[in-house]
Amino acid sequence: MSDQNGWLKLLGENPNHSQWYIDRFRSMAEAGADLAGEARFVDAMLARGSKVLDAGCGTGRLGGYLAAAGHEVVGVDLDPALIAEAKANHPDAQWLVGDLSELDLPGRFDVIVSAGNVMTFVAPSTRVEILRRCGRHLADGGRLVVGFGAGRGYPFDDFLADATSAGLTADLLLGTWDLRPFTADSDFLIAVLRTPGTTEQ
Repeated sequence: MSDQNGWLKLLGENPNHSQWYIDRFRSMAEAGADLAGEARFVDAMLARGSKVLDAGCGTGRLGGYLAAAGHEVVGVDLDPALIAEAKANHPDAQWLVGDLSELDLPGRFDVIVSAGNVMTFVAPSTRVEILRRCGRHLADGGRLVVGFGAGRGYPFDDFLADATSAGLTADLLLGTWDLRPFTADSDFLIAVLRTPGTTEQ
């Protein structure tokens, strides 16, 4: 198994991949596609004005929605082109170029969300460290929400074992962003995680 970051591998194979990704989501938005399902899920977990970290934020579609809903949002992504797109379209949030395996931000967050299959793109050797660093950035009572699909080189059981290794506890597992249960046959996992030392909100 390659230990290279999957997004950087795609960029190495095709330097225009970032622009293709940007154009893809622009076209989907123009066609009226619902691109806010993950954001609505996260918004339902939060009081107004909460602090949110969008970990692997891409073009900012999730974090931008949450900022417009009144939350204090920071987004981090390693692709400068995607961060530039996020800044252009969602100026009410803070967008930073950074590697999640080196995450070290001031303050703590009520929710950290990593949607869009982000955890399947990171280098396998960094998975536990990313989860550990996310856990360290949670406020008391805060939760980490991770969502990704099957068949992407990161079996769900391996992810849950990595989360445990990173000191995280699963509060809730779902199979879709519209709250359908997670089962052995699910082709998607949404895990709501917390650090054992935090109290429930």
